Amino acid sequence: MLKMISERLRQGYRTIPYPQGELPALPPRFRGLPVIDASKCQDGCRECSQACPTDAFVMDDGLQIDMGRCLFCNDCTDACPQGAIEFTQEFRLATRRREDLISDGRAHTLADALDRESQRVFGRSLQLRQVSAGGCNACEADINVLATVVFDLGRFGIKIVASPRHADGLIITGPVSENMKLALEKTYAATPAPKFVVAVGACAISGGPFVGHAEQHDGCDTIVPVDMYIPGCPPHPLTILDGLLRLLGRMPSQHDGKV
Repeated sequence: MLKMISERLRQGYRTIPYPQGELPALPPRFRGLPVIDASKCQDGCRECSQACPTDAFVMDDGLQIDMGRCLFCNDCTDACPQGAIEFTQEFRLATRRREDLISDGRAHTLADALDRESQRVFGRSLQLRQVSAGGCNACEADINVLATVVFDLGRFGIKIVASPRHADGLIITGPVSENMKLALEKTYAATPAPKFVVAVGACAISGGPFVGHAEQHDGCDTIVPVDMYIPGCPPHPLTILDGLLRLLGRMPSQHDGKV
């Protein structure tokens, strides 16, 4: 017992202060918001698009990246001869609208909060049912990490529950395989209204690396309505936490707006 107490004193307070204070420092190898410098792009060059395994590049209005498809894999930066693409340390990526995930990274719109009545209902106590709809367990693992002492999701009144009948909403991972389609529909139907849905990870948003495959449904918004999208493969736990707090209107003013 004395050794346990001594170790606890040595480690000190381990829970990160976010969202209070300065933004947390992430490892140098972390890949966050991708930014494109269009001035470096050569006319007709499609090296980045051709290297992308999920066709995440959009060429309609200049060069942009669909972060709902992006795997943050670095293949595009390795392929670009001009170094026009860079993955930054920006982890705040969640949006309320699917189209807001398509960006060059220079003016990324962050998720806004639920309406005032929904904030009143869910703001102090939020119960979520997690549905793994064919995921590889990477996004699921980063959701689980939020319950550890480092992030301590419970301090915000948010927790993962075992039954959809006890839930205020769903947090979905995976591309929705054919075998999970009915299960997702039943879970959504069993969740009492008012409710909302959060899609976590490239698979849940667009199908990820499985996009277009006949045995999956290219993300959960083809099955149920989605209220927030959290991109990544997988998203960092801070990205997920940031998105949930934004949805509840729990972010300090210095972290609001755009990045």
